[in-house]
Amino acid sequence: MYKSIREIVARLKKKKIILSLAESCTGGMLAKHITSVSGASKIFAFGVITYSNKAKVEYLNVPSIIIKRYGAVSEECCYSMVTNLSKISKTTLNLSITGIAGPNGGTKKKPVGLVFIGIKFNNKIKINKYFFKNQNRESVRKNSVKKALDLIKEII
Repeated sequence: MYKSIREIVARLKKKKIILSLAESCTGGMLAKHITSVSGASKIFAFGVITYSNKAKVEYLNVPSIIIKRYGAVSEECCYSMVTNLSKISKTTLNLSITGIAGPNGGTKKKPVGLVFIGIKFNNKIKINKYFFKNQNRESVRKNSVKKALDLIKEII
């Protein structure tokens, strides 16, 4: 994965694209991987870990009604996270991740392994839904990071 991240950082640098992140279930793992590359400070503005619902509301301005109505792990919450991150960061490329890594917290409607990743590049927003079935907590988190990196690669 490291070689891939170096390539992403190099391409973002070349295109002068600045990235910001809002992570929940990955707990900063994506930011950790990106900042492990020397020179990432040229392309990485900041990342926030809004693990709790309260943090999503207070720091990313996710309307509490969205969390009450749809839940923190939902397309709607992910959309609000990435949209508001974009307003706060004023960067070209913004990405949000919210999900249920497990082993607890899942329901029939929202099982462990359900993850939403939102990406906003310029004015285009796409919310992606993933389900990492029958995986442990670390695998859900690692696969979420891998999918997020794949999405960044697709954009650039």
